[in-house]
Amino acid sequence: MKFVISGAFQPPRDLVPLAIAAEEAGFEAISFSDHVVYPETLDTPYPYTEDGERRYDETTEFPDPWVVAGALSSVTTRLRFTTNVFVLPMRNPFLAAKQIATAAALSGDRITLTIGVGWSKVEFDLMGQAFARRGARADEMLDVMRKLWTGRMVDHEGEFYRFERLKLMPPIPATRIPVWVGGISDRALRRAARNDGWLSDLQTSDEIIACIGKLRRFRQEAGREDGFDVMASASDAAGIGAYRRLEEAGVNHVLTMPWVFYHGLTDDLEKKIDGIKRFGEDVVEEMA
Repeated sequence: MKFVISGAFQPPRDLVPLAIAAEEAGFEAISFSDHVVYPETLDTPYPYTEDGERRYDETTEFPDPWVVAGALSSVTTRLRFTTNVFVLPMRNPFLAAKQIATAAALSGDRITLTIGVGWSKVEFDLMGQAFARRGARADEMLDVMRKLWTGRMVDHEGEFYRFERLKLMPPIPATRIPVWVGGISDRALRRAARNDGWLSDLQTSDEIIACIGKLRRFRQEAGREDGFDVMASASDAAGIGAYRRLEEAGVNHVLTMPWVFYHGLTDDLEKKIDGIKRFGEDVVEEMA
C-alpha cells in the first residue's frame, strides 16, 4: 500500500514544505486539483454532493498542477506527482501534451496523469472547448497525446482531431506516463478500465470496493489483464485495519490529508507537517 497526500485546496506557499515533509515521511506522491475559474452561478450541477453545493468556495486556491509539479520536483528526489483530477477535455491536446511532458522531464519522469471529463460547462465555454461528448473527446485526446509522447513523427485522423505528420518538440517523456481516470459513473469506470488506473471520489470503503468489482468486470470485457492501480479516498477509513481491508480489495494507493487525523482541517502549516510526520510513523511505516 502506498499513500498520496491530497494537495487540494492548499495555499501555494504551503506546497513546498508539504512536499518535502511528505517525501521524508515515506509518502509515494502528492496530488493537485484542477479548476481555472470559479463561476458565481453554475450552469451545470456539481455532481459530488447531495445538495449540489461545491466542496470549495471562491477563496479556494487552485494553482496550475503542472507548474506546481515542476516546482516541487526541484526540492524532492523521489516523490511522484499526480492530479485529482486534471480536466483533460477542457484543454487543447497539443498544449496539454506539451505541459505534461515538460513536467515529466523536469521531475525525472515522476508524473502520473489522473484525468476526469469535468462537469462545469461554463469553464469549458471559457476555455473554448465543447462540453458535449467530452468523454469521447477525452478518449481520443489520450490517443493523440500518447502518439505525441513517442517523440516520433506521427499523424492522426479521428472524429475530433486530424493532423498530418508532425512531432512534439522536446522534451519528450523518457518513460511511459501512466494514465488513471477519476469518476464513479459506469462510463468513468469503463474509461478507467481501458487505461492504467482508477481514482475514487470521497466514498465509503464499501462503495469503493463495489466500484472495484465493476472495474474488474469492465477490464475483462476490455481484454485488459495487465497491472492496474487504484487510488482511493475512503471517508470511513482510519487505521491499519481499515487500510488492510482496502488493500485486500485491490486498493494500492490511498489519497489522504494526514493532518486531519491529528489536528482536523487546520490552516496551520506546522500542524499539517506534524500530521504528515505522525501519519508516516503510525501508518506508512507499518503498511510498508
